[in-house]
Amino acid sequence: MMLTKAHLKKQIDSLPDEFSIDELVERLFLIEKIENADRQSEAGEVLTENQLMQELNNWFK
Repeated sequence: MMLTKAHLKKQIDSLPDEFSIDELVERLFLIEKIENADRQSEAGEVLTENQLMQELNNWFK
């Protein structure tokens, strides 16, 4: 994902008056992960609940 200046400004504006660089970076990473997950979901690149349960059962055998 490419970050736009507008998106970055929006995130900075939503932070408290004082914040650490770590807080900003964590927030930006979270946003990127959520947006990637949304894109994967829209592209059908997700597991159904049944598929997930089968995967979990295989892991714990």
